[in-house]
Amino acid sequence: MTHDLLTELRPLLTAEASAEAYASGSEPGDLEQAVWLRLLERLETQGPPPDPSGWLRDAVRDEGRLSRHAHGVERPYDGEPADDTRHGPEQLALSEARHRVVREAVRRLPGRCPRIMAALLSPRDLTYREIAGELGISQGSLGPERSRCLGCLRRMLAAEVASPEARG
Repeated sequence: MTHDLLTELRPLLTAEASAEAYASGSEPGDLEQAVWLRLLERLETQGPPPDPSGWLRDAVRDEGRLSRHAHGVERPYDGEPADDTRHGPEQLALSEARHRVVREAVRRLPGRCPRIMAALLSPRDLTYREIAGELGISQGSLGPERSRCLGCLRRMLAAEVASPEARG
């Protein structure tokens, strides 16, 4: 039954995600992946929605809204907080500490994410085709998986930076 529902909804999800992606500032594949995840979580806890097509349309719009909100809230730095262009001891220490935190967080990512991120961060500067070949996955799934992995990494790092440390 679940397989039939997913097969039935695939064309509608593709169309809805493509229509919503431009307005939300995200990629259609990212919206699709987020909605599939939301649907699978719902199937596990509540079962299938009574109106799958209506639920799917609402879920795509919700994910698009979340994406628009994230793009509206997240702003790039004007410059790095610790300016790496001046290579004094303090900047080198801060830069190395940042890189260490990121490397440690990458190792704790779930599933294939550590391998994907390691390949993407490789000094060999691999292409998507080369990475996909190395990891044994399709080149088309690499982008959505990369997005999911980066989202996990972003949440992990945000939680670590925001967590209060014991003082005393």
